[in-house]
Amino acid sequence: MTRTVLLGDICNIKIGRTPPRKQPQWFSESHGIKWVSIKDMGNTGKYISQTSEFLTADAIKKFNIPIIPAGTLLMSFKLTVGRLGFTGHDMCSNEAIAQLPIKDSDIVDKNYLYYYLKNFNFDSLSSTSSIATAVNSRTVKDISVNLPPLYQQKKIADILSSLDEKIELNRRMNETLEQLGQALFRHYFVDNPAAKSWDKKPLDEIANFLNGLAMQKYPKINGQPTLPVIKIREMSSGITDSTDIASANIPEEYIVRDGDLLFSWSGTLMVKFWSGGDGALNQHLFKVTSDKYPEWLYYYWVKYHLDQFILIAKSKATTMGHIQRKHLKHAEVIVPPNIEEMTSEFTPIIDQIKTNLFETNSLVNIRDTLLPKLISGEIEV
Repeated sequence: MTRTVLLGDICNIKIGRTPPRKQPQWFSESHGIKWVSIKDMGNTGKYISQTSEFLTADAIKKFNIPIIPAGTLLMSFKLTVGRLGFTGHDMCSNEAIAQLPIKDSDIVDKNYLYYYLKNFNFDSLSSTSSIATAVNSRTVKDISVNLPPLYQQKKIADILSSLDEKIELNRRMNETLEQLGQALFRHYFVDNPAAKSWDKKPLDEIANFLNGLAMQKYPKINGQPTLPVIKIREMSSGITDSTDIASANIPEEYIVRDGDLLFSWSGTLMVKFWSGGDGALNQHLFKVTSDKYPEWLYYYWVKYHLDQFILIAKSKATTMGHIQRKHLKHAEVIVPPNIEEMTSEFTPIIDQIKTNLFETNSLVNIRDTLLPKLISGEIEV
């Protein structure tokens, strides 16, 4: 029989800490203890393995920051509420994240709790317009959790976990494929003395960089087809309930399809193959194509120059750093004479990356369809 309990009754809820930001000696971008913030939980899947910042051992000791054991469930509860993930290693976190270690694993399965909270309507915690400011540690402790018998919790978690495990396998496979592609690229274009004599061109001559439209000028019209608007946020998190909607009556070239290469040139600079279904290309994003050169060539050259583009964007004295088209023109690329031979090596890597992305998107849709039905008991297990 299902019973209802409070989250604070089944978890020893703890909150992380942040050393003084004005004292940079406590922080690092490359070494120390991984320090989880909300941005590290945006699109990580079930497990959090990487963080954008680290805390030094001295910071951990001086400010008595608790170490979170590997396998602990984390939940964001400030600003962006309801992001979830398990720590992939021993880590620590800031004060916007609650740690949810289970008190008694004979009563609660932690994987079931993860899926229950993924399905939870966090907007129900507030009667105000801003859920971001309404939730605090007391609110977190008072979240109601429906608990079926443990064996049923485990069955539900096993079904959903099997999908997440395949999603994670695809993610790791794509990481390996990316590393393989980058190694192959460096072999031919960076470490190869012969490459110095090959043709050199500006980046904007081997590909077309189509900037998106200001999609607020194309509002949805009742009864007519629409498209989700792809912004920088969607490149990171995919299409969500908060994604803007625009009219589908836009020029064809501004419609993004699965497999298209997108490059955000403002704010958070990144390069990704899109796999979230048809969408409308918003301003601040390039759709990168070429009628003359193979996709792998301009993909790896954009990736090669990305770090430099990021430095240029950071140097801008604006609230949103960006690059300009002149920076594409100044970015030099090398075009090999044996491009067809190289295409036979690079294209299978790109194709497999895309295949994994498409499969992952299908698995996510299946999981997200099953999730509320399993948690609510609509589908019995």
